[in-house]
Amino acid sequence: MANLGFDNDKYLQTQSAHIRERLAQFGGKLYLEFGGKLYDDYHASRVLPGFAPDSKLQMLLQLKDQVEMVIAINAADIEKNKIRGDLGITYDRDVIRLIDIFRGLGLYVSSVVMTRYNEQPQARAFQSRLESIGVKVYHHYAIEGYPANIAKIVSDEGFGRNDYIETTRELVVVTAPGPGSGKLATCMSQLYHDHKHGRQAGYAKFETFPVWNLPLNHPVNLAYEAATADLADVNMIDPFHLEAYGVTTVNYNRDVEAYPLLAAMFENILGHCPYKSPTDMGVNMVGNCICDDQVVRAASGQEILRRYYDALCEQKKGKLSDDVVLKLELLMKKAGVAKEDRRVVAPALAREAETGNPAAAMELPDGRIITGKTSKVLGAASALLLNALKAQAGINERLHLIAPAVLNPITHLKVDHLGNRNPRLHTDETLIALSISAATNPTAELAMEALSALRGSEVHSTVILSPVDEKVFKRLGINLTCEPKYKG
Repeated sequence: MANLGFDNDKYLQTQSAHIRERLAQFGGKLYLEFGGKLYDDYHASRVLPGFAPDSKLQMLLQLKDQVEMVIAINAADIEKNKIRGDLGITYDRDVIRLIDIFRGLGLYVSSVVMTRYNEQPQARAFQSRLESIGVKVYHHYAIEGYPANIAKIVSDEGFGRNDYIETTRELVVVTAPGPGSGKLATCMSQLYHDHKHGRQAGYAKFETFPVWNLPLNHPVNLAYEAATADLADVNMIDPFHLEAYGVTTVNYNRDVEAYPLLAAMFENILGHCPYKSPTDMGVNMVGNCICDDQVVRAASGQEILRRYYDALCEQKKGKLSDDVVLKLELLMKKAGVAKEDRRVVAPALAREAETGNPAAAMELPDGRIITGKTSKVLGAASALLLNALKAQAGINERLHLIAPAVLNPITHLKVDHLGNRNPRLHTDETLIALSISAATNPTAELAMEALSALRGSEVHSTVILSPVDEKVFKRLGINLTCEPKYKG
């Protein structure tokens, strides 16, 4: 079992308590902008072993009676069918998904706000769909000169044009399906309307990374830079915090750059800025809940390596510039990691050299290394998956889990009826064949039951895998990297 570096129980307690403190600081109402992923934060769980992917959601559940959720979505993103890259679904579909998740857990979703609204046809259609499931919809509009023209923004012609979002609870969490959705502007618009009508309200920001009270070049923070390397953004020392308190903290360059404008907005809305720095705005307690620094350093180093291999493959596909790869190589040096530190790479390459065909290797959660080779009926990834299941379930490696009576009809279908030149089974087809075999073969059933035990394993392929195979490994919770080359 992997060592834990993060105390999730402590996080749930201290994070919710800190948000309560911030709520009490302002009195009345607190608009809490949630950056990053509120749900299924797998990056955090990889770099902070012990952090549950839904920790932030579980933390909010401790405040359930005080919380209501407002989801912001850019109307222009609806119109152009913007895709959430990690899930492969459009932003509007993700809003529906998030509403279902939040409601299913007992969180109150009061409304959706469409930002930069301009009567877009698809946005109007989406509004009708939301209203049909009992979700209120509000409109916020583009403001000429945003974010520089403070006088225009903080006026009846700026925030004053926006719908005021009616909320009934004291903690209003503003979240979104992705970046550029207008969460900050939504919070500021609400503050403007509240202050204009004499209502007490405040603003705070929740952003997991970078971790403000870890060093700038701590691997956890470097791993976040690696995750956002294609955005050309960097972590940096918060100069405002350093000047105000003489204390070094870490923030993101975009937040630091935006702070003077944000402070000016506060001045115009409230008459003063309640925060002396971007760090002051945050409520993140992640850094206080790391219980083993060496474990999270090692995990973060591995995440940087995975991001590096992903970038090499994207570069090979022509989807990423050389600059991103060079940035990741620099981050590897800062973190003190090299390609050789990814334990599955060398065994996979050795297996390929031995067989002359693509191969793959897996490091199981207990540290054992398993390999798979290309055969007549199985691709290397499929062979590896079956070998790993045998190892995990304690099955003799020489035993066949899938009978020819199951395999042969599938390859016949693929080649003779569906026109595939390659008869080899992808991982999804292999798992279907295994599940069919499990109906009559107890050994195959034993292997099937071991699937969940592979979660958290590491895999390296000597060639770029198909999207189908990538998706299967992702659904199984297996971390995949590939050499930046296609099968010859």
